[in-house]
Parts: sequence; C-alpha cells; structure tokens
Amino acid sequence: MCTFGSDKNFLFSDQKSISMIEISSHNVAERLMRYVQIDTQSDPLGNNFPTTEKQKDLSKLLLNELVEMGISNAEMDAYGYVYATIPSNSKKITIPTICFCSHVDTAPDCSGTDVKPIYHQNYDGKDIVLPDDKDQVLSIKHSPYLQQHLGHSIITASGLTLLGADDKSGVAAIMEAANFLMQHPSIAHGDIKILFTPDEEVGKGTAQVDMKKLGADFGYTLDGGEAGSLEDETFSADSATITIEGVIVHPGYAKDKLVNALKIAGAVLEALPKTEWSPETTKEREGFVHPVAVNGIAEKANIQFIVRDFNLVGLQEHHKKLKELAENVVNQFPGATMEYEAQEQYRNMKEVLDKYPQVTAFAAEAIQRSGLVVKKESIRGGTDGSRFSYIGMPCPNIFTGMQNIHSKLEWVGAKDMAKAAETIIHLCMIWEEKS
Repeated sequence: MCTFGSDKNFLFSDQKSISMIEISSHNVAERLMRYVQIDTQSDPLGNNFPTTEKQKDLSKLLLNELVEMGISNAEMDAYGYVYATIPSNSKKITIPTICFCSHVDTAPDCSGTDVKPIYHQNYDGKDIVLPDDKDQVLSIKHSPYLQQHLGHSIITASGLTLLGADDKSGVAAIMEAANFLMQHPSIAHGDIKILFTPDEEVGKGTAQVDMKKLGADFGYTLDGGEAGSLEDETFSADSATITIEGVIVHPGYAKDKLVNALKIAGAVLEALPKTEWSPETTKEREGFVHPVAVNGIAEKANIQFIVRDFNLVGLQEHHKKLKELAENVVNQFPGATMEYEAQEQYRNMKEVLDKYPQVTAFAAEAIQRSGLVVKKESIRGGTDGSRFSYIGMPCPNIFTGMQNIHSKLEWVGAKDMAKAAETIIHLCMIWEEKS
C-alpha cells in the first residue's frame, strides 16, 4: 500500500485541470427508487450477522449490477458485504488506493417494509401531502432545505414508511459514479475500491469487514446531508449499562423486606437532569447521555445508555457523572446494589484524519470542482468512517442530500445525489493527478 505522511501546510493546486463531469439526476434517482423498494431494515436486538438476512437482497442486486457494468472482480461475502475494484488505468504506479463506502441497511426507527417511492418532478414549493397518510406533510416551513430544490426533482416515500435515502442515496451515488468511470476509460485514476456494508444503523457496519481483502489506503463514506457538506469529525461514543440488583421476596410477605429493582431503575431515570445533558436539550459541540432501553424484573433490572462527546475527556466526565448519580439513587434503597459497565463504540475520526490532511483537502477540492460550496461540519453521531479511521483507513464523510432521515418525511433531491456522484469522480481524478 502507498500512504502519504502528515502535511499540515497542504494547499490546493490551481484549478487548470478541472474537467467537466455531469451525471444525470434522473438516472441516479431511478437507481435510488429501485433500491429503496428492497426492505433492508437492520435489527438492534439481532444476534446474527447481518442482523437481518433481507439486507443481503440488496447486496445481491448491487453485486449483479456491478458485474453488468464490467467490474469482473466484484463479490459478496457470507456476511453481506459487497467488495469491488475498478482497476487503475493510470501510467503512474504510486497512486494510493481509494475506497468509496455506503451502507445498505435502513434504521429500525421507522418501518422500511413496502416502501413506495414517489418522484416529484419540478418541485414547485407547495406543501406535499404524502398520499398514504394525509397527516404526513412535507413543507418548506419545516424543511427549509426544500427551498434549494425549487424547479428540481425530489423523492419521498408515500407516508407509511421511511424512504431509505439513508443510506441508499449514497449507494446510488457510488453505483452511478462507478458506471460512469466504466463507460469513460479516458478518465485516469488509480485503483478504486467499492464497499457496501450491512448493519451500520445498529453500530455493527465494520464488525466483519475484511480490511485485507478491501486493500484501501484511504476511504470516503457517502452518508451525509446537504449538498457540499464534508464531515471530518464525529462524536466519540460509548455505551453504558447500569445493572441493579434488588431484594426479592414473596410479595405477600414483603413488608420492610422487598426492594424492587424496577422501581429503582425508574428512580434513576427520574434523577436525570431535565434541562441539560440529553439529546433533546443539547446542540452543536455539547455531548449527552441518553437512556435507550430498560429491561428486567423486580429482582434485577438494567438501563442501557448511549454516551456521546467530541473529546475523550468529556466522555469520561459523562461516565463519572452518570455513575455517581446512579449510586446516589441506589444508596437510598438499603440492600440494593448496582454495577456500571462502559463499552467503547467508536471514536472521533478527526484524531486520525488530522494526521492525513490531504484526505479531507482532496474531498473539499472535489466538491468545489463539482460546482458546490464546501460546508465543513461535525457530525453529532457517527458513520462507518469513524471505525474505519481507527482500523487502517482514514475516512471522512461526504454528502448525498438525504434529509429528515429515519422518518416518514424523509426525502432527497435528485440533483444532490448527482452532485455526490460527480464529487466521487473528481476525487478519483484528483488522487491520480496529485500522486
């Protein structure tokens, strides 16, 4: 593999080599509408990998389409990952291998079964009432980004399901870019890797990936929002589990003896701050602690949390505060005990990406070449790129246009997906030019 060292003084080269690349918004929209009709919802409680077999239905389709493009070395493994390579056509031999990655699964938050995509051509700015649930109304008032799509086409679902633009818009953009590269061999590039992952939405997108098989030096996830957005920073993320042991006796003889673990769990939740420290009360660079599940019986109960912050010091402070809060509550119930367990989920990709500034800089230049203004942002969440950055493939995140994700009002603009595909092609060109 070929890698670059750190260069904090990296600058863009001049723009003389910019080539005009144009992707059909209709073509990429057609791809998305085909992909979203395949139910790929993942399961946070699933013990298999992938957590749902139906994710492989889309993986198989993508494999077949890649082969039909002429990409002969495409394959799907037993876990549902799709790997493919577009071989280098450059005379240069020191070009880093670049990967473009998106996930095939959709979120468990909202149904992904029987998605009916609707193609709204030449959006006129009026409210869109989704036909299968008249209470679902998409409007500029509540989705101001629609203003940027007046006169252009957008895609929604019908009102009963999410759309699945997260992240099938990324899948569609990568597939359209791959098809363009295969049809235009005059565009010089190094080895290009394509990767589609399952189970990203349940935090397992990289759990079974074969990095040796992938063989990429640097990568880009296509899993972002507004056109032009480029994200090189994510939360650092942990889970935390508080397990409470009560004192169980027969309820008929329980006076002054029974200590109900479920009631203690409720008291812990009630003790959480009401105006701070939660997703619904924080923004920008503020971290949070968020209870996501409560399970148990009177004898034993547990509360599962996600813990988020942009830096590790803040993350540890959240753990300390949560543990102390829970201990203070449990100590009010004589005989009860508790355990606190923290587990790492992913880390802020910026700590790795800062060592390879050219990876993000090239992405910014590619976005500019596609005719957009770069919007550098931090993600109040994570992507597969968070984990990839720590297991050998520095990997920022690029826009696809997806909006209102994980909801029945999810939508995406066709022109944004086309621009994402154009950005991919420019990135391939830039890595070849600058190597």
